[in-house]
Amino acid sequence: MSFEFIKLLPTPDEIREQYPLPARLIELKRIRDSEIRAVITGESNKFLVIIGPCSADNEDSVCEYIERLARINDKVKDKLILIPRIYTNKPRTTGDGYKGIIHQPDPSKREDFLAGIIAMRKMHIRAISESGLTAADEMLYPENWGYVSDILSYVAIGARSVEDQQHRLTVSGFDVPAGMKNPTSGDFSIMLNSVYAAQQPHSFIYRGWAVKTNGNELAHTVLRGSVNKHGQSLPNYHYEDLNTLLELYGERDLINPACIIDSNHNNSNKQFKQQIRIVKEVLHSRKLNADIHKLVKGVMVESYLEEGCQKIGGGVYGKSITDPCLGWEDTERLICDIAEYE
Repeated sequence: MSFEFIKLLPTPDEIREQYPLPARLIELKRIRDSEIRAVITGESNKFLVIIGPCSADNEDSVCEYIERLARINDKVKDKLILIPRIYTNKPRTTGDGYKGIIHQPDPSKREDFLAGIIAMRKMHIRAISESGLTAADEMLYPENWGYVSDILSYVAIGARSVEDQQHRLTVSGFDVPAGMKNPTSGDFSIMLNSVYAAQQPHSFIYRGWAVKTNGNELAHTVLRGSVNKHGQSLPNYHYEDLNTLLELYGERDLINPACIIDSNHNNSNKQFKQQIRIVKEVLHSRKLNADIHKLVKGVMVESYLEEGCQKIGGGVYGKSITDPCLGWEDTERLICDIAEYE
């Protein structure tokens, strides 16, 4: 047999019992969820800024970053909702490389999944407690949703996962917004099909149970650029792309048409400084067209305490060990510029 069963891990219920979310944070999350939901449904005109490190590799530096975000949030909260990225699972194109804190709580050491699950939950709870901001994470493994389902206010489904049926069906059971990214091919129809699937009720097998879901009316699209057959990055954040998406939404029976623009990845060709220009172009497109203004609900930005990236063990506190990120000065300035533009 090609599988070696190493260790039986605790269930989500067991982990949540050992590391519960305090009552005051449950109420805080309820309020945050309501505010974010209102943006997706169009009841609120606030703009979502989903922002933070490419990967949440170090609890102290991540929580310091989010605490700084909280101070800015106090200044811009009338116009923006800041949602910190605490991405604890990292998809890898070839399967090699750092896969996130859930695999390696210490990036310099071997994998430890039990310690990783605990580290993931403790980091999220600490961040909420210290900042008052509930976070976003990427769902790389659908079966792990229960470990954080009471903590997250936003979930991203990545370009490599969005075509997978188990991801789509699992999202249909969420009660928080889920951003379905366009696949790496850039095909809008695949992305919109994933939104449709996520918005429908389903019956399927999940963690050894036969389950039923009601559908998630908060599932929406995320444009993150694409790659052509020559391996070249193609952006899809321009006015024409947004107008095309708007028309395609109009042809489908989807609830709460909404889109988030991912300013990094293939939209920036991982030229991280370009995120600033891209965000400003998206804001300008919203100004030009009332329908695009209504459709585009926010942006995703990758930033950290220090700009750029480093190899694992590089030793620079608050600097990404995966994709390069904006540094703090650019981050603060960009958030203020977004608020001023809005």
